[in-house]
Amino acid sequence: MNRKQLYQTILKKGSYLCVGLDTDMQRIPKHLMGEDDPIFEFNRQIINATKDLCVAYKPNLAFYEAQGPRGLRSLEKTLDLIPETHFTIADAKRGDIGNTARMYAKAFFETYNFDAVTVAPYMGIDSVTPFLEFENKWVILLALTSNKGSRDFQFTPQEEGQPMFEKVMRRAQDWGTPDNLMYVVGATHPEKIAEIRTIAPDHFLLVPGIG
Repeated sequence: MNRKQLYQTILKKGSYLCVGLDTDMQRIPKHLMGEDDPIFEFNRQIINATKDLCVAYKPNLAFYEAQGPRGLRSLEKTLDLIPETHFTIADAKRGDIGNTARMYAKAFFETYNFDAVTVAPYMGIDSVTPFLEFENKWVILLALTSNKGSRDFQFTPQEEGQPMFEKVMRRAQDWGTPDNLMYVVGATHPEKIAEIRTIAPDHFLLVPGIG
């Protein structure tokens, strides 16, 4: 899905809502545990209840990978169920380099056909650019995350006096464009949103931490 298509979907729905599918086997309602595929059945009911209200779905890969091949089959079935009109995000937080990064990109963009994947920038440009080589696909770069530990490093002043998250956002704009690069900006840092908009006025933001 390209930028224009995503923007038109937002306008049509009147919504920015992204629904996370962090489907934890320990928290699935008991009445669904008798199903052949409890993960998929839970996701199916969530998708059916929200598809008219949201513009995107974000499966967290860890919850599917933890179940082995069966979990990955649940993921594939879930992706097949999500309407093509909705943006899909692989919440995978990958961050390797070279051929490994290219294989991750191939897995998420070709094998699973996600629209976007979350990527950790710690290893620099060569951990990000392999994902940017795919047409109409997106990198969602971890910038200012929603977790408590985000303050361990992301606010650390750099040589120029700017916090690390700001340096990441500014540097990454040399790698990608508003047509293929978004940023993760946690809703737990509302006081930073206006500032972040001055740093990246044209990029989409993924703002987790509300649910």
